[in-house]
Amino acid sequence: MPDPAEALQPADEELAAAARRTIDAQGDHDVHTVAAAVRDEHGAIHVGVNLYHFTGGPCAELVALATARTAGARAPQAIVAVGDDGRGVLAPCGRDRQVLADHHPDVRVIIPTPDGPRAVRAG
Repeated sequence: MPDPAEALQPADEELAAAARRTIDAQGDHDVHTVAAAVRDEHGAIHVGVNLYHFTGGPCAELVALATARTAGARAPQAIVAVGDDGRGVLAPCGRDRQVLADHHPDVRVIIPTPDGPRAVRAG
């Protein structure tokens, strides 16, 4: 069975760097520990951070998607989440995977793999 994961493109590396810069600048090691970045259909990058709460506060991916939408994006092309303290690229949680599959099945999701970050389709 072929590996569905794709090698990252330069634009994917730029997206991950944007998320990394965001969590490095805005993370607080407590409530805001993950940043996400979304590249839209125009090539613009939109970022967001998580808001941890024991009741299930919003994940960074959902915040970044909402930020992109409020800026006029309608067709996200790629998304990535990066953890604080050098944790690197993180896989989306189950809720985020479901939202992406339901609403944006063609979006490229950058995930960690044993061979480094790779991209897969959400749907």
